[in-house]
Amino acid sequence: MSSTKTGCDTSVKVVALVVGFLFLGMMGVVAGREQEPRLIITPALHTASAHTAMILASARAGGRLVAVGAHGVVLLSDDGGKSFHQARFVPVSSTLTGVDFVSARRGWAVGQWGVILATDDGGETWTLQRSDIKVDRPLFSVYFRNAEEGWAVGLWSLMLHTIDGGASWTRVTLPPPPNSLRADRNLYQIFADSLGTLYIACESGFVLRSVNDGANWVYLATGYHGSLWTGVALANQVILVGGLRGHIYRSTNSGTSWVQVSSPYDSSITDMVQIGQHTVEAVALNGVSLVSHDDGLTFTGTQREDRLDLTTAVDSPANKAVVFSMNGPIG
Repeated sequence: MSSTKTGCDTSVKVVALVVGFLFLGMMGVVAGREQEPRLIITPALHTASAHTAMILASARAGGRLVAVGAHGVVLLSDDGGKSFHQARFVPVSSTLTGVDFVSARRGWAVGQWGVILATDDGGETWTLQRSDIKVDRPLFSVYFRNAEEGWAVGLWSLMLHTIDGGASWTRVTLPPPPNSLRADRNLYQIFADSLGTLYIACESGFVLRSVNDGANWVYLATGYHGSLWTGVALANQVILVGGLRGHIYRSTNSGTSWVQVSSPYDSSITDMVQIGQHTVEAVALNGVSLVSHDDGLTFTGTQREDRLDLTTAVDSPANKAVVFSMNGPIG
């Protein structure tokens, strides 16, 4: 499943979460000829169908849950996921693939066409900080260390860094991975542990790591050669990453070495979240949910009868995972 760099088969998580494999059809290649990408930025529409839109990422904003997805949909819940309402204003109608909050009010979202959005009212209204309408190079994930410094990552090793809350973004040049001449791996999810070490789950079984605030990055080999879509740093410094065909890898030494964790299903894992002290929940395609009560050493699983693709999960204030899917929140 590793990507090639032709326009129509480069992997993109947006579509992967829907169809279960990586495919890119957004680079404008028609009948072998490159077409000029066209984009008119328009606000997301308010519609009743927003509650059944494909959701691709979720986060906590204090006691509020924030979920983002297709067509610029942003859903908000103030009752632990029992009910959701649509954000009042989102300036783009393109797909949103990542979201992160540093407080109950301040947060960011990223997505297709390289958009970066910011909010200072808990996700009710958003402003556009960045977009690139010349080429659809999506951003998949965003992480902010505090209200000023953050990173956004995406297609073909695209990494952006800000130290002013997103008012300006600087492109970060990454080193090429081992046995490669250029940095061209897709970067799917960026996250950090409690010590401030940064990690990125990416293609070819690699995890990128920085121990010096993003100044330098190294590639960590997990032993897997497929794409890793998600990762989480547990409170006790255990690192877990997961991805294609249900593969899960675990590290207890900041990613220096990895051990594969057995999973009862081979469905591709789309998100992981820590719940409480030692519990980890993972969601996957084909309606699969996994749970571990021993910091990711072992997992048990269940599968929905309808095989609905599960896309993201977030820890609610009640220490319960709220799960989302290609058809919106799961009741």
